[in-house]
Amino acid sequence: MREKIVVLGYGPVGRAVVSQLLATGQERDVCVAQRHRPETLPEGVSFVPCDSQILASVQAACAGAAQIVLAIGFAYERAIWADQWPRAMAHVLQAAEANGARLIFVDNLYMYGPQTVPLVETLPLSPFGTKPAVRAAITRQWMSAHREGKVRVAALRAPDFYGPGVAQSHLGDMAFGALAKGKPAMLIVDPNQKHDFAYVPDIARGVLSLLNAPDEDFGQAWHIPCAPIQTPRDILSLASAYTGKPLKLTALPMAFLPFIGLFNPMMAEMAEMRFQWDRTYQVNATKFAKRFWNDPTPFSIGIAATLKAYETA
Repeated sequence: MREKIVVLGYGPVGRAVVSQLLATGQERDVCVAQRHRPETLPEGVSFVPCDSQILASVQAACAGAAQIVLAIGFAYERAIWADQWPRAMAHVLQAAEANGARLIFVDNLYMYGPQTVPLVETLPLSPFGTKPAVRAAITRQWMSAHREGKVRVAALRAPDFYGPGVAQSHLGDMAFGALAKGKPAMLIVDPNQKHDFAYVPDIARGVLSLLNAPDEDFGQAWHIPCAPIQTPRDILSLASAYTGKPLKLTALPMAFLPFIGLFNPMMAEMAEMRFQWDRTYQVNATKFAKRFWNDPTPFSIGIAATLKAYETA
C-alpha cells in the first residue's frame, strides 16, 4: 500500500517539500492541504481544502495519512498567533492521532527567547513576550501528546530562511528581490550582526530526512544545519557581486523600531523580536549533523538560485 503524506501549507517550505518528495521517485501519494487551492500543483499531487481552525476540516484533510508535514503560517500578529496557533496544533495532533500518523512540524526558534549563546535544542522554553511564549506553548502541546503516546512528533527548527520563492523574509523581496531589479536593498534589521539563515531547500531536505527516519528519532526537536554564519551585509555583498553591481543598502536602525511601531503595526510586531538582531544569532545543529547530514547549501549557490528565480519571475 502506498504511503500517503499530507503537507499542510504550501508556502515556500511546503512547495520545496513537495518538490523533493516527487524528486525521490518513491511510490507515495502526496496531498497538499490549505485553505485555498494553489494556482498550480505538480502533476500527481492532490489537493484538499483545509482550515486549521476547524477540527473537522483538518481531520478530513488528513484522512488516511501515514505522515503529516505541518508547514503552515499565520499573519505576523501577536493576537492572531495567540488565538490561532494553539487551536491549529490541537487539531493537527488530534487528526494525526486518529490516523496513527506521524507528524513533522516545521518550526522556528522563537521559543528560546533572548539568548547570548548559540541556540541548542536543550535550551529551556521561554515565557518572553507574546510570539515566543506562543511557540513555547505549542511546543508543550506536541511534546505532551508524544510523551503520552498519542502521536509520534518531531520538530524541525530553522532560523530566518531564504531561497527561491521566499518573498516575506529579511532576505526576500526588499533585499534579494531589489538587487535582482538593480535597486538598493533595504533591511529593517542590523546589517552588521552575524545571523544564521537557512536555505529553504535545505529545510525541505531536513523534512525528508525525518520522514524517512525511524520512530526513535521522534519525540524531540532538531535544528537544521545552516551555511557558516555571516552578517546580512556580507550576504548581500555576495548577491551584489553576483549581479555585477556594487551593493547599495539602506537599513533601519533597530533603536527606531519601538517608536515607529506606535504608527506602524508591523514594526510593532518586529520590535518584540528585536532580540534576534541586537546580538549574534547562531544556531547549533550538531545533533542533526551527527544523525543525518551536515552539508548545507553554501551561500554562493543559494544566492545564485534565489537571484535567478527573481530574474525569471
